[in-house]
Amino acid sequence: MLPPELPPLPALTRAEAELIDRYLEVVDQLGRVNPAQAGDTYRSLRAAQALVGKAVALRDALTLMHRRGESELHAQTLARALRVLDGERRTARVTLPPQTGS
Repeated sequence: MLPPELPPLPALTRAEAELIDRYLEVVDQLGRVNPAQAGDTYRSLRAAQALVGKAVALRDALTLMHRRGESELHAQTLARALRVLDGERRTARVTLPPQTGS
């Protein structure tokens, strides 16, 4: 049995697609650094080091959009793209986990 087919990505400019990809890379690294998530300090250190390069790439993607005259972020379209690319799960790693009763 095949897994369910994902909805198609919305139509994005090349620059918007680059923005989404770079944003999710930053989110993934932040999720690895999150001190509220289980892990070791070496893994967090490596993620923090990688975060620098990912943040530069994100900045460059936004700079390119601005230079091309793409001055508006189309939030609904970009949010749909993030959902298709598993953005909800990936961004959840950046937040605090639910508080357990103690």
